Amino acid sequence: MFKKLLLTVFVLCSMSFYGQTTITGKVYDEYLEPFPSALINSVQGQTTSDIDGNFTISVKAKFPFSIQVSAFGYKTEVIEITSKDQEVNVILKENTALDEVVISASRSPERIIESPVTIERIGITDMKRNTSVSFYDGLANLKGIESRESNYGYKAINSRGFATFDNTRFVQLLDGAETSIPALNFSAGNVLGLSDLDVKSVEILPGASSALYGANAFNGILLMRSKNPFNYDGISAYFKTGQMTQEAAGTNPFYDVGVRMAYKFNDYIAAKVNFNAFKAEEWHANDDTNTTGVGGVVKEGDRDSHSDYDGVNFYGDEVVFPLPGIGRVSRTGYAENQIYDYDGYNVKFDGSIHYRPMGNDKLELIYNSRFSQGNNSYQGTNRFSQEGYSLEQHKLEVIGKNFFVRGYYVGNDSGDKTHDLRFAGVALNERYNPSENWFGEYATAFAGGVPGVTPGNDKSARDFADRNRLKPGTPEYRKALDEIIATPINEGGAGIKDKTGYYHADANYNFRDLISWAEIQIGGSYRKFNINSQGTLFTDKDSPINFDMYGAYSQIQKSFLDERAKLTASIRYDKAKNFEGNYSPRVALTYDVGGSKNKIIRASYQTGFRNPSIPEQFFGLRSGPNRFILGTSVENLTRFNAVVTNSGTGAPSTSTITGSDAFNKSYTKDSYNQFLGVLIAGGAPALPTALASLDKADVKPVEAENVKSYELGYRSIINIGETNIVELDLSGYYNQYENFVAFKDVVVPNYGVISNGIPDALATAALANRDVTNVTLNTNSTADIDSYGVGIGLTTKVFKTFNFGTNYTYSKLVFDQASDPSFQPGFNIPEHQLKVMFGNPNLFKNFGFNINARWQNDFLWQSSFLDAQVDARTVLDAQMNYRIPSLKSKIKIGGTNLTGKEYVVAPGSGLIGSLYYISWTINN
Repeated sequence: MFKKLLLTVFVLCSMSFYGQTTITGKVYDEYLEPFPSALINSVQGQTTSDIDGNFTISVKAKFPFSIQVSAFGYKTEVIEITSKDQEVNVILKENTALDEVVISASRSPERIIESPVTIERIGITDMKRNTSVSFYDGLANLKGIESRESNYGYKAINSRGFATFDNTRFVQLLDGAETSIPALNFSAGNVLGLSDLDVKSVEILPGASSALYGANAFNGILLMRSKNPFNYDGISAYFKTGQMTQEAAGTNPFYDVGVRMAYKFNDYIAAKVNFNAFKAEEWHANDDTNTTGVGGVVKEGDRDSHSDYDGVNFYGDEVVFPLPGIGRVSRTGYAENQIYDYDGYNVKFDGSIHYRPMGNDKLELIYNSRFSQGNNSYQGTNRFSQEGYSLEQHKLEVIGKNFFVRGYYVGNDSGDKTHDLRFAGVALNERYNPSENWFGEYATAFAGGVPGVTPGNDKSARDFADRNRLKPGTPEYRKALDEIIATPINEGGAGIKDKTGYYHADANYNFRDLISWAEIQIGGSYRKFNINSQGTLFTDKDSPINFDMYGAYSQIQKSFLDERAKLTASIRYDKAKNFEGNYSPRVALTYDVGGSKNKIIRASYQTGFRNPSIPEQFFGLRSGPNRFILGTSVENLTRFNAVVTNSGTGAPSTSTITGSDAFNKSYTKDSYNQFLGVLIAGGAPALPTALASLDKADVKPVEAENVKSYELGYRSIINIGETNIVELDLSGYYNQYENFVAFKDVVVPNYGVISNGIPDALATAALANRDVTNVTLNTNSTADIDSYGVGIGLTTKVFKTFNFGTNYTYSKLVFDQASDPSFQPGFNIPEHQLKVMFGNPNLFKNFGFNINARWQNDFLWQSSFLDAQVDARTVLDAQMNYRIPSLKSKIKIGGTNLTGKEYVVAPGSGLIGSLYYISWTINN
């Protein structure tokens, strides 16, 4: 009995010893620097290397066995372990860019070179080379990607045209959840996004992507992935500071800090938190160029030569009145820097807890919350100050080997001080002297009725009418501005009040472990909105607006011809309230030329659709005196009504304009301008001729827009000699658009009746007296609109160790303006873009550098704010960095727009100056 017991103890001890085989080792990069956060996998479990590259892993296996060492952006190394005393040193080598694995193109892992569609990406390696102050800014260096820089913390990313700062045609996802502002349906840059410390990868699909990602993935989709605390634990931090220089703003410091803390408690539970904050002076907008008004164009002359001067970044001068014997006169406006202080900041926090019930990555439950608060300016129909805004997102997600299910809520709060700068200027003028009195005083002074005022002189008459004007910087001015900001815009102030949110759920299942002959996926999504702007943005003054949308999709991928060809076919159906359902098919084929998997041809047919955004459906926004932007869903036309003012002799002092009026008794803006031109030139006798020039507006309620996209591409990895590799990526596309949504300007007489396009006597008087309301409608164009483009990208090494890359993008709009004269396509991108990268991550021990240059030609910018030509520009960014292994740190010194030549990304936005920075990053 004792012998049996002794034998049992011996066996158990042997099993225990066998189960506790521990392997230690160290991971290095190609430059023999310690590699942190490398993933070490064995049959039984996994671990990660620490900041010094060291790792320890316990394995229950007989010798010999293998472990796998990998990291995102690097080639996987397989190490055979033959004894417990084996010294394990692993060197990870960078993947070529086309060899890296992406998931966005097919919702399934695949090499970039084998992706069925065009894709751009950055990973951890690219982050180290980035010359911009953040990873998000660095996206502008990718092929075919445009960035609209508004200020330090807000950039709008887009691809393939048709975008402004409010880019509703481009979707942005973070770990599968959309980061768009609920009320406006577009992402405010990286405001609710990732910290530089938490970026694992960023992938961009330029072009239509609705087949897998649904509505609004029309121009493209950006997918950001964060680091999982199970694989990337520890504490890391950064501190950035430097100077921003601009002629208008001078030289100002900025500060940017971030901390990431992640901890793996055991194989079952891990958690992380991120905190980021920055404070920076925004780029000042001080364009004093004269314009034809809101949504108009630039015109010759300045304040001294035009009594109806309306400056680009001056507000209050939009109020214009035709004075008998004098002509059109505008009120004196306030400069933007007198209304807005450009004090930009942002604070964001996110935290998540991760649970793996099986102790591995086959099943993971994640709860995540994100919060963001700050100040910044935003340019849409007008310029806005977003002071004290906040955004939040809460997500619960279950991820399995072949599926995911997630649900989340996103909400925004405009805060107490968000306001429209244009209406702040208008209200300031009305506060010290109502327009009715001001124009009367001006006319009297101009006519010589005021002693001391030079008759017939605009400046002298204006100075008299402005004698009691509120002076910026005085307590009275500050008090009046604060009161105006606190008063909602629909009550005569400038305040924007908005608390809109939406709930979203989506799921996906991949049948790859159940079906072997092809890879099949199914998925679906549901979203419900609650719109609540209290009537300051939308027609929701009396009650919030609710609506929902849902969609379902399926995809099949099948390889054939000895795995050299792969067919991908997808289809999705989406339905939203107020609109008919849409089908979005996609078919793509890739073929491996030569069988080496290094030369791939691809062809695809994709479709995209976009349901009109919340603003396009429900806007009831005042954009100027007697001027509105109106959403044109059928529901909104019955909700909208507004009181407008009149100035004609014998006219009622006010009138009420309805949504029905904008559709049924309006004329095109161009024809109304012709009417005025004929009338001014010929006087009252020319009235019949002037009336004949009027064209009744032909508009319909807005519908979903669609795009059909045809694409060809070729990617190859070419070996040159024994060590050098050239990567080539070519693509071309042709897009055909249907029901394209854009602005159409119409003019509504404030009183009178229009029958079959013919105005009665009252309506004619309103038109002649300029007692009209200008309405910008969101509607669909009947014109044929096409676009096409070509992209070429090349990367290689030169002089043995230096990285070199270049890419060129050609973009062209095909549109016959005569087919829809009042339609503005707003393509808004240059025809030619060229980008170049050059650098060396290890020029000598611990020291590296990188340079990026971008050039583009001039182009026409069209928007509801202003139409104007944007000049050509060349932008040069550079950085050098030094690693300090003893401090586990990297110091980076760099700058953007180093030539110092300021440029504007869109008319009305601030000129972009130079930024110089130094950053210190620890443990990342």
